[in-house]
Amino acid sequence: MLASIFLDFNLPNAATWFYLSLMLAIAVFLRFNRLLALRNWDLFTLFMITPGFLLLQEAHALLYTADRNNFEASVKTQLTDRGKMLLLFGYAWLIAGSGYWFARCLLDLALEKRPALTPNLNLSGLAWMASTLFICMVVVAVRRIPDVPIEQIGKGPIALIRVQEGATAVVNYQSGIPTFDVADTRFWIERSVAMGLHLAVLVGLVLIGSIHFQDTTAGMGMACLYLLMPCTAFHVSQVHHVWPAVFLVWAVFAYRRPIIAGMLLGLAAGSIFFPLLLFPLWFGFYRGRGSARFTTGFLLATAVSLSATGVVLWSHGEISRHLGIALSLADWQAWKQPLTESIWTGAHWAYRMPIFILYMAFVILTIFWPTPRNLAQVIAQTAAVVIGVQFWYADQGGVYVLWYLPLILMMIFRPNLSDRRPLLIDPETDWLSRCSRAVRSRLRRFVSKPEQPTLALK
Repeated sequence: MLASIFLDFNLPNAATWFYLSLMLAIAVFLRFNRLLALRNWDLFTLFMITPGFLLLQEAHALLYTADRNNFEASVKTQLTDRGKMLLLFGYAWLIAGSGYWFARCLLDLALEKRPALTPNLNLSGLAWMASTLFICMVVVAVRRIPDVPIEQIGKGPIALIRVQEGATAVVNYQSGIPTFDVADTRFWIERSVAMGLHLAVLVGLVLIGSIHFQDTTAGMGMACLYLLMPCTAFHVSQVHHVWPAVFLVWAVFAYRRPIIAGMLLGLAAGSIFFPLLLFPLWFGFYRGRGSARFTTGFLLATAVSLSATGVVLWSHGEISRHLGIALSLADWQAWKQPLTESIWTGAHWAYRMPIFILYMAFVILTIFWPTPRNLAQVIAQTAAVVIGVQFWYADQGGVYVLWYLPLILMMIFRPNLSDRRPLLIDPETDWLSRCSRAVRSRLRRFVSKPEQPTLALK
């Protein structure tokens, strides 16, 4: 009896977690002595994205109930209509939130002097809070709720899905148990990968705060707020939501190493489409300070990532089929009418096409503007480019907050980073420059023909 009292632990539902996390975030991060500070406003508006997710959850619950129960025709129609209306409101809310944060990222380009955002909790307290929150997220990820279907939100990288299926098959084979539950194995592998990716994001945020912001408390604060955000808990098991965020966070951490940053972005671009749109921005960031190295790393890593995807699909005999599916999808092709669930469902392509054209013009503009740019501007522009995808992406566009949430947190917590730029490359002392000169010299010796000796006339 005592065991049931002390161990009967129930996680809060989505709405309860929204209110509890908001109150906890206010207690830890709000500057009560400067209520009108911009960062206080950032804290509130960051949580104001969440009602869109709550509307979508209610809409899907209504549509699921109407579809799976034998109601009268009038009741089923009423539930379906209400569910579709809430779907529209939910996506409209998320798109409006994306629009606000897109404008906020552009505003941040003009903000250089930033007062430090000192949390109301010291470093030790923040570390304890982040650890306990992460344990709670693990519980959320592994706890199964009966009779509630766990569906994938949006399309993930097909190669990643096939690798998870391959890992499931390997575990089943190694177990040697004929009655091994495949679904159970797939569940644990997916959740383990998701939590490992979230942990990689948290470690990256802490290191960026400690090394680049020179404030370990700010890094730990970013990690705590990342775990407090309701969207993190809502999509904690969605691997493809956090997958690209890992590469973006670590690319920011490695910004002083153009090759490594290019490789990280290239690996992300080869597995999911939108990091490819970040290449112009980061190329402009490294222009004159290692752009060739960044481009080389990006192209090589993209080729490796695409090759790995091709090998995985070829091993399953699916490469031609999935290539045809990818080329026919209207999700990322704005000139086609979308069919998947989003705010664009049923809308003519002519309404989406102008937004896509404006977005691509902004992406091209990032090559040249602003010049020169520092790390703070790169973080803000990277977040803006990722947020801009939400406006025209037709597969549940607006729900992919985890793609850009770590970047938003860096933008909120960052100090003055006007002096953080890629290092100038000295060709005399740089190892890669010396190696390239040595290789070119050897090639010239190998290619050039030796001169024939001339005979002296007697």
